[in-house]
Amino acid sequence: MSSPRLYPIFAELSARPVLVVGGGAVAQRKVAALLEAGADVRIGAPVLNCELAQWVDAGRVRWIEGRFAPEWLDDVWLAIAATSDAAANAAVAAAGLARRVFVNVVDDAALSSFQVPAIVDRSPLVVAISSGGAAPILARRVREKLETLLDPSLASLARLAERWRGRIRGRLADLGRRRRFLERVFDGPIADLVRSGRDDAADAALGAALDRAAAQALPRGSVVLVGAGPGDPGLLTLKGLRALNEADVILHDRLVSRDVLALARRDATFVEVAKEAGNHRTTQDGIHALMLEHAQAGRRVVRLKGGDSFIFGRGGEELEFLRSHGIAYEVVPGITAALACAAYAGIPLTHRDHAQSVRLVTAHCKDSLDTLDWRALAAERQTLAVYMGVAGLEAFGARLIAHGRAGSTPAALVENGSRREQRVVIGRLDDIARLASEHAVRSPALLLVGEVAALGARLHWYGAPPLQTPTSYAKAA
Repeated sequence: MSSPRLYPIFAELSARPVLVVGGGAVAQRKVAALLEAGADVRIGAPVLNCELAQWVDAGRVRWIEGRFAPEWLDDVWLAIAATSDAAANAAVAAAGLARRVFVNVVDDAALSSFQVPAIVDRSPLVVAISSGGAAPILARRVREKLETLLDPSLASLARLAERWRGRIRGRLADLGRRRRFLERVFDGPIADLVRSGRDDAADAALGAALDRAAAQALPRGSVVLVGAGPGDPGLLTLKGLRALNEADVILHDRLVSRDVLALARRDATFVEVAKEAGNHRTTQDGIHALMLEHAQAGRRVVRLKGGDSFIFGRGGEELEFLRSHGIAYEVVPGITAALACAAYAGIPLTHRDHAQSVRLVTAHCKDSLDTLDWRALAAERQTLAVYMGVAGLEAFGARLIAHGRAGSTPAALVENGSRREQRVVIGRLDDIARLASEHAVRSPALLLVGEVAALGARLHWYGAPPLQTPTSYAKAA
């Protein structure tokens, strides 16, 4: 059974009653963390260790002597069960469930209604890491890595932002303008002053920068065309990631994976502009209109496309439109499907023995088939990477064969290339349409045609092995 997906939350417990059940070392650690948060801590246990007893004598915590009783939970905000008695811990969890009080049972995720995360403390900046109780050691390992990555000066930088928050909001009412100002504060020379311990100089520099920013005109909007790659978020470029985290509005294709979208700013406006073969819910003119509307309103827009904007992504048309309307733009390339799908299927697009060239082809419908140079496409010793609807497979293969390409030529279909659900089907050109139907291959899928396709039978490395491997071209495989 997999661990439940948790909703992350930071609880404000100052002066609020919290119960810790247990009187040993584990309970002591939990009490110490709660005291740092300012909680009104009660400890319930028959006996206490020396440290806890001293905290009781000093008036830092209140002791409820005895064995757990459900009424201990009547007025608390949350509770932690930290005893060595499994039955007592289960009783605390059951009583909390009945009273709708969140309970953490130490080292027992199944009984817990909340988890205590591993934290990296740069207060007031705090980073919490949780595995939902599935792998607490892994969460601690992640914490160790973050401790080395996050400079201790972040605490001072966060306090600087806290001191100036009201004044910044008052001078820069526009949210996007305010966000861009703070990004410059956190990444520029003001942050350098904080890191060097020059807090007074940082305050003075921030005040001067705020005066300049408030006097400036509202910034003009812009559009960044970002290639999202085929789906694996690890294939998104660093520049693409930066653009997603700076965007006010993200216009994304249907095929952009959820994992990639999860990397973007959570408070950005996401607009799906669904476009796929036979289902254009948003027309290209509609996409142009959305880019123009948001950019003219001063927003930073990311036009996020699967693969690469300039490989069958109509990026050129969008740039022409933006230029004609005086909108500033930038292009961040992405890894196109041909490169990623072939690589994740273990199929080299070029090979000294089999293919000295690659052709990228789109063939979504009959009209696009009629415009292709079939004689050139049918030539041997080249690889065809075909971006197409699966429904056109039979017609595409038939035309290639009619113009001289052998029916026995290896062919591969890569469905959901680079994603966890990737599937690869390998067969012959004259049989690939039947195999696609037999295995219910669906879009997005890329067709690879050429001798190199056979190599996927033994060079595959990602996901499950191919669903069907060739038998009539052992030389290539």
